[in-house]
Order: sequence, then structure tokens, then C-alpha cells
Amino acid sequence: MSRQRWAAASNSTSQKATSPAAAATASYPKARNKLPGLAVPKNTTPTTKPPLTFPGQLAQSTVRGYATQKQATAYIHEKKPFDVERVRHDFPILKRVINGKPLAYLDSAATTQKPRDVIDELTRFYNEYNANVHRGVYKISEEATAAYEEARAKIARLINANSPNEIIFVRGTTEAINLVAQSWGRTNVGLGDGIILTEMEHHSNIVPWQLLAKERGAHLKYVGITDDGHLVHEDFRQHLESGSIKLVTMTHVSNVLGTINPVREYIREAHKQGCPVLVDAAQSVPHMPVDVQDLDCDFLAFSGHKMCGPTGIGILYAKKSILQAMPPYHGGGEMIREVHLYESAWKDPPYKFEAGTTNIAGAIGLGKAVDYVSGLGLRNIQEHEQELTEYAHDRLGKVKGIRIYGPENPRTKSGVISFNMGDVHAHDMATLLDEDGIAVRSGHHCAQPLMERLGVSSTTRASVYVYNTEDEIDRLTQSLERAGRIFKL
Repeated sequence: MSRQRWAAASNSTSQKATSPAAAATASYPKARNKLPGLAVPKNTTPTTKPPLTFPGQLAQSTVRGYATQKQATAYIHEKKPFDVERVRHDFPILKRVINGKPLAYLDSAATTQKPRDVIDELTRFYNEYNANVHRGVYKISEEATAAYEEARAKIARLINANSPNEIIFVRGTTEAINLVAQSWGRTNVGLGDGIILTEMEHHSNIVPWQLLAKERGAHLKYVGITDDGHLVHEDFRQHLESGSIKLVTMTHVSNVLGTINPVREYIREAHKQGCPVLVDAAQSVPHMPVDVQDLDCDFLAFSGHKMCGPTGIGILYAKKSILQAMPPYHGGGEMIREVHLYESAWKDPPYKFEAGTTNIAGAIGLGKAVDYVSGLGLRNIQEHEQELTEYAHDRLGKVKGIRIYGPENPRTKSGVISFNMGDVHAHDMATLLDEDGIAVRSGHHCAQPLMERLGVSSTTRASVYVYNTEDEIDRLTQSLERAGRIFKL
């Protein structure tokens, strides 16, 4: 690359300034497997095989009884034995002993543990090529830029986005939803307009819309749930037909009930009314194949730390045409094309939405996490979790005094089991389980409206992931039986 081109690329006020990453990702449709012109450091070169595609029409699949989406074309997950003991060796924290007993980590819906590959990648970044991205003309900056943009491309392939330019790095699902609310929402939602949500949403998919509705004079409409934790489809249809609905925003998988919502069908109905849809995929992308082109969602948000990646990094996917029309969310360096005293011009997406120095290490670590879960195979992860969920429903359902919330059929839910036992408070239950080395979540799980619908203040929640075993479910069951004896249930 000529010195003149590098000089232009490093000049933030030049109208034609383009980062090495921007030039690389522009050729994504022609070269999906690597970024031309920028070499990833040798130790950070992805070890997974290049992505493949299915020939011809992809068959529709089902997830635990619900039609969802076609297989994402990037990472094909062939059927193979899932060796959970081998997987467990990849996670150093699982060697810990808590209160004299091996750690049984059953809180992956809150955050997942990190495999050694991801931990090592973060260390390698800081040890070998820690530098800011995009405008540095020296070698380690080029290496950091290449690894950062390769991570973006990996994520695009994982969810089958059309281009890496549809992938925005944010701090997590919460920031992704706030970005949409404050950028797209302020532009498109006005007085009297409606936004459809559901009663099972996480606070991160409620509060941003409350703030927007109050500011813009809009109103929120909620889709209710049945007693067994499924959405009331008639509510959705009636809200859509009421008119003036500008957005549907809903969770793919409930973080409390484990319900897998048929978002594909809801998106089809919303689009018939010209209404865009945001999908909160924090509890789905790490656990099952998700194909944004087949879903045809307009926005999709998820967090890296729930998928074996670092904390403080997440993804907003949005269709290219929508991103181009949205104004910036934050202002500052890197996202600009030109800045003058009284006006500025922005770069094209995704950089328009990534002001300042982003979480470079987090993005690179998330890219390595994508390699890891793709190596295991998301189909295999999904089947492993389904088997554990069925086993847990069977074992826990026999515990005296227990009530499990959500779908009764474990094949229609993810690996999340929320429960209460008698009148024992969830915090007391979680504390007692910790005595046996079992880590679970207790409280309202950032879903207080759902707790109100269920008629409880809190629940205890056990959630599984790639490293959990039936033996840990047995330990949970035995510990709950001990709790029953202590509390005389």
C-alpha cells in the first residue's frame, strides 16, 4: 500500500479517508473467508474451517417443536457425538471447589464461563499486538485492525448477515436496544404511535421503549402470556390491526421461562403491516442456529458474554438500508468522515455507530468465542441442552413442593428452569444451594412485569450450557431435597 493511501487513511478529516478495515470489508461478498490486504497475527489466525453453504433450497427446521428458521449458511454443524467431558476440560473455572465440593455452574443464562481459547486470545492481544484500530500505519495496529474486522466477519457469517457492515459492535444487548430506540426510534416514532412488546421481556427491552414513548408521546402495547408461558397470539394480532404500530420488539427466548417464541411467524405478520421487528436474541444466538436472512428481522441484538465471550461486548445487527438511514447514536472520533466548526459528516455503517475507541479486545475475544461454539456445532449445543432440560424437568418435577414456571413440555423451551419451593424465598434457596457448590440465580431476573404476571416476587433459576451434565442436575435435585427437609416442606 502506498504511503499516500496510508496518509489519507490516517487523516480523520479527509473526505476520502477510508480505514484499512473499511477497504477490506468492502470486498466481503467476493471473499467471505478472510480479509484481503491485512494479515491477522499468526497466533490469532482462525483455526476453524472456512464457512460452507448448503446447495439449493435450505429446509426449514424445528427447535423443540417450534418452526424457526433455516440453517445458517456459514457454519454447518454436522451431526456428531457431543463429548461433554472433553468440553468441560476447555473451561478452567470448572476445576474450582466451592465449600469443599466441585463447582456446578448453573447460571449460564446470566453469563457463560469462558473457554481457554478465549482467555488465551485476550492475553495474546494484550501481550502481542495491543493497539488502536483503523488508522495506525504501524504493524501491530494493522494486526489489531485485521483481527477486529475478522471478528466482525465471523459474527456476520454466524448469523448469516448479508455483510459485515450490518454488524455493529456495542457493549451488549442493552446498548444495542438503546441504540435502536434513540437513533431509529427518535427518527420514526411520534405522537400517538404504538410499539408492541411482550409481557416476558427483559428490562433491557422495556425501559428504553418507556423512555422513548414518554419523550415522543407514543404508547406501549403488550402481548400477554398464557398460564403455561406462551404468547397470546390473538393479542399480537389485535395490536397490529389497531393501526399506528411503528415497531414490534420481542425476545426470541425468555430468560425466565425458557419459552422459545416463534419469532419467524410474528415477523412475517408484522411485515405484512409494514412494521419492522427487533429481536432480542441474547438467549438464542448462543444456543441454537439463528439465520437473520431467513427470519427477515430488521434488528437483532445479543451479548458476547452469554456465548463464551468477554463481558462488555455485544452485537447489533440491522439491515443495511435501515442503518444507512439512521442518525448516529454517539458522536466523537472514528465515526466521522469530516469535522468542521459547525457541521460534520459521518462514515458509512457500521463505523457511523462506533464512536471513540471501542472494546477492541472484547471484539477479538468474541470472534474467538464464535470459533469455539461453531467448532462444537450449534445444532449439537441445542441437542445437548434439550436433553439436559428434559432430564431436569423429569428429576426436579419429582421434588416435593416444587413449582416450575413456563412451558410444561421441555421440548418447547430452552435450557432455563425457573422454580420456587413452598414459601422459601428464592435468595434463601440460592444461598442453601451454594453451600453444596451449586451456583444458580435468584430474584426477578430483570423481568419484574413477568414476575407480576406470574404472581411472585422472585424465582430461583437454573440454566444450562455446553459444559453442564446430568450429574450436576442430580446434585441440584439432591440439594433441593435437602432444602425441603431443612424448611420442613
